[in-house]
Amino acid sequence: QVQLVESGGGLVQPGSSLRLSCAASGRTFSSTAMGWFRQAPGPERRFVAVISGSGDYTYYADVAKGRFTISRDNAKNTVYLQMNNLTPEDTAVYSCAAAPRYYRGSVYAQDYEYWGQGTQVTVSS
Repeated sequence: QVQLVESGGGLVQPGSSLRLSCAASGRTFSSTAMGWFRQAPGPERRFVAVISGSGDYTYYADVAKGRFTISRDNAKNTVYLQMNNLTPEDTAVYSCAAAPRYYRGSVYAQDYEYWGQGTQVTVSS
């Protein structure tokens, strides 16, 4: 079992930056791929970024490339999402998720077994 707790969301102005954190507890964290997804009003969770267990592989959705950076600190059992140059279109609930069965993780939400509760990011002037 893996427990995930996100933090770092908030209300920011366009052009601002935020760093989201996801603290994990439970089974071996360093061997587990971690992903970030976001959900604007509506049912669909959209892939944002993924990082492998060791951190040697990362992959981003097009909307995140060049603005967002996913990283992890296995000593602290934490994964991060640094978000720069935020726009109103980035407004969503951001959730981290764990995919123990996939070394490089996945872009598909159904491949993730464990989810955090999410943290709200609102970008507005």
